[in-house]
Amino acid sequence: MRSPITLFFLLGLLCSSLSAANLTQAQKQQLQTLLPGVTLNDSTLEKLEDVFYTREMPVRSRLKAISQMVGLDQMPAGSTLKRTICIWDIAGRNGPVFNAAMEQRALAVEYGINLDMVPYTNETVMVDEFKAGRCDAALMSGLRARQFNLYSGSVDAIGAVPSQKHMQTLLQVLSHPRQAGHMVQGDYVVMGIFPAGAAHIFVNDRSISSLAKAAGKRVAVLDYDETQAEMVAAIGATPVTTDIVSAPNKFNNGQIDILPAPLVAYELLELYKGMSPDGGVVDYPLTQLSMQLIGRLDKFPNEVAQLIREASFEAYPAVIKRIEQETRRVPDRWMIAIPDKDKREYEVMMQDARDALRAQEYYSADMLSLQRKIRCKFDPTRSECSITE
Repeated sequence: MRSPITLFFLLGLLCSSLSAANLTQAQKQQLQTLLPGVTLNDSTLEKLEDVFYTREMPVRSRLKAISQMVGLDQMPAGSTLKRTICIWDIAGRNGPVFNAAMEQRALAVEYGINLDMVPYTNETVMVDEFKAGRCDAALMSGLRARQFNLYSGSVDAIGAVPSQKHMQTLLQVLSHPRQAGHMVQGDYVVMGIFPAGAAHIFVNDRSISSLAKAAGKRVAVLDYDETQAEMVAAIGATPVTTDIVSAPNKFNNGQIDILPAPLVAYELLELYKGMSPDGGVVDYPLTQLSMQLIGRLDKFPNEVAQLIREASFEAYPAVIKRIEQETRRVPDRWMIAIPDKDKREYEVMMQDARDALRAQEYYSADMLSLQRKIRCKFDPTRSECSITE
């Protein structure tokens, strides 16, 4: 049996028009060369489209069905397509994110695509490489993804996604084909959004358990996000500009007092060093974080990216299981319980911040509206649910 050409490449051609009448003569000739004996008329393409967009079959089953419909086992040899995927994992090649990505590589091989997974410990460097075209796609934090897609990059909006159940509902909605139009911005396409766990506040002094008590304290803010510094300054704290790589070290060395970070970072980044002996973790999530796979549109058409987005959501239970395994490593003794009045104070502050950042077009208004609908779905008694946008 001859080796199959990548299914993604074939779909890229088919989905560029989804109608034989709209295919250029060059595309028709190319497809006929790739698909000997297959008649690519409107009827065939309509059947492909039906399978492509159905929600009744898992992505893997749909790929196999499409493969059978177009006879991929008869494709010419030596046609394997290569794509370079850059992965940000602060722990590098041995990190949990990179290892999870490598597990998915095996699935891609089944469909004839050769993925070259390249790990980066520095997210800034990776993003620069991606912009320069040396990566066909890149897995990055949701905060970084905002520069490539404002809509998906607002998933991590402060306080917008209170819990894991909210996050699951949000990502389920975003994986639906109806959301596909939001997933392309300029030359880039969102190929997948994954949960990364809740962001909490790590402190070196347990008395720093409220916004009022943060006044005068040194707070880590990311060097590429000026709005973080503005929000920190607004509560009377001192913003300390840093990057994701050096921030944990500064916290552990006592150069900063407060570090916003996901619980999964506790053991990986040894944050217990910065909390010892009298610190802790404020037991109130600021928001749910995400990791996002952003691709170059000329390498991954949006229709192909749609399949990948759906496959990404199908992986949600496995990703959450990994996150929960890591968060359970945080001993209960570190958690700092806070009273309900402090929680309400945090919520008001975060709502005000979202409103201000929406006005500045820092966050996507459409995404904030969607997140609000989900919050109100789970708790219709929230004060914001009685307000008409």
